[in-house]
Amino acid sequence: MPGRRVAAIDIGTNTVLLLVAEESGTAGAKRLRPVLERATITRLGQGVDASGALAADAIERTRVCLEGYAGEISGAGVERVAIVGTSAMRDARGGAELQSSIAAMFGVEARVLTGDEEAHLTFAGAVGGLALPAEDEATVFDVGGGSTEVVIGRVRGAEAPRFARSFDIGSVRLTERHGERMAEIETAVRTALVGLPDLPSAHAPVGVAGTMTTLAAVSLGLSPYDGARVHGHVMPAVEVRRVVRELAEMDIEARRRVPGMEPARSDVIVAGGVIVQTLLALWHSDSVVVSDRGVRWGLAERLLLEPA
Repeated sequence: MPGRRVAAIDIGTNTVLLLVAEESGTAGAKRLRPVLERATITRLGQGVDASGALAADAIERTRVCLEGYAGEISGAGVERVAIVGTSAMRDARGGAELQSSIAAMFGVEARVLTGDEEAHLTFAGAVGGLALPAEDEATVFDVGGGSTEVVIGRVRGAEAPRFARSFDIGSVRLTERHGERMAEIETAVRTALVGLPDLPSAHAPVGVAGTMTTLAAVSLGLSPYDGARVHGHVMPAVEVRRVVRELAEMDIEARRRVPGMEPARSDVIVAGGVIVQTLLALWHSDSVVVSDRGVRWGLAERLLLEPA
């Protein structure tokens, strides 16, 4: 019998993500089953790195997207809704109008996550459904539009991750600063990641969010996108470099036509890809495990655990 349903929305710098999920399984072995998933690129962080403020047209694109999500949630039998904002809403001025619209649409306020909170939720969501030894530590990274989170912790441990940090490097932010000058982007990434811990074990790191899933989808030639094939896919580091190099050699129009490429991501995928390949190089890792989950999954799990 289906369990309770919850909805989680993650308002990112580049993409707004919706998950409607319900409890399934037996007592003691509860898990989340996705009922509805949506991902819409609204580019809320457009120009934030230079101006420090949310642009009016970016706010409007995001508001229209959320209005559509509110309509879908209203007919989905959802008991609880949680909405969070990440890098763009954390860093920029001018979010009061969007916050007011969200409260009116959903009856709840959007909470702006700190970098550490975002990292913790990313970890909780990303490792779900992956074949990782419960007693071992895992390393999860999330390349977003405005920031990149790195988290190291036990897969099923009750304790907090031993390392969780949000770095101010993301696909949109670095594209706005450096265009597609890959050497400049790599230098910026290496500078930002000074002090990055080594991998804790022989396990490959887990990569989550749109940059990583897009690189995997392009590598697999997925059209349309298939999250079930992407989640848990092991992508060799040499394949990451090949895909990023080939995409960088194309103009944006050609990139948009590549199977597996989300057209609206085509202008920032090179910067995001450089972040991924630089992380793997710093860790001397020859592969990455791709996760199709992230903040919204960690948030949905928290909704089901917390008292109503």
